[in-house]
Amino acid sequence: MAEPSLALVGAGKMGAALLGGWLVAGVAPNSISVHEPHPSDDVEKLAAELGLALNPPPRPADTVVLAIKPQMLETAAPGLAPLFRPDSLLISILAGKTVANLSQRLPARAIVRAMPNTPAAIGRGITGAFANDCVTAAQRDTAHRLLSGVGAVEWVGPEQAIDAVTAVSGSGPAYVFHLVEAMAQAGAALGLPSDLAMRLARATVEGSGELLHRSPEISAETLRKNVTSPGGTTQAALDVLMASDGLSELMARATAAAARRAGELSG
Repeated sequence: MAEPSLALVGAGKMGAALLGGWLVAGVAPNSISVHEPHPSDDVEKLAAELGLALNPPPRPADTVVLAIKPQMLETAAPGLAPLFRPDSLLISILAGKTVANLSQRLPARAIVRAMPNTPAAIGRGITGAFANDCVTAAQRDTAHRLLSGVGAVEWVGPEQAIDAVTAVSGSGPAYVFHLVEAMAQAGAALGLPSDLAMRLARATVEGSGELLHRSPEISAETLRKNVTSPGGTTQAALDVLMASDGLSELMARATAAAARRAGELSG
């Protein structure tokens, strides 16, 4: 029995990460078609070595994964119609593009909106996903299997929750990387050589993330308290970060701005 057909539309950073995850997970290369007008050298090499169909004439697929930039949907949609049958599953990772918006532009009924994040590139991503009422149990299992190729998957509802997922985990890696920048800049301001300050900041965030990963039974609050001696240096810093106008308030404002922008992109 032939493996269900899978069409990937868009093979930029996230699309290529998904593709790599599927191949590692054992999805048959000859079941995948990749539609990308400007494929990277890596994608072209994969296609040549494994027999992936790269930019073939569009034919209906069982599952279509849409990984283009949200701003490109309007222009790209007419050319994507031949990829769909009435029973095709659409998995969209387009930030802000709602089920209603997608169904207006594409002949898709069963739609999963998903928001992975960039650690997907190393198989350590996390994806929030929402399925509309037309998605069957079998199609949801298919979506879960495909999205799990790059990390954990969390299903959410109602649909608007995807904007919050985008704000927290979808955009979240950039917040963490900026934290590293800020810590390094602060270290340099205290007199450390800038390259040393960056090494210290990077290693601290890398190690702390790995400690979180290896301690799923321990809350982040407990891990924080384990570092903090009453009246010590860490407490002095946390008194600033945990003030009423500190990091929690700043993060609330930042994620609200990201969620608001996700909603604006739905138009």
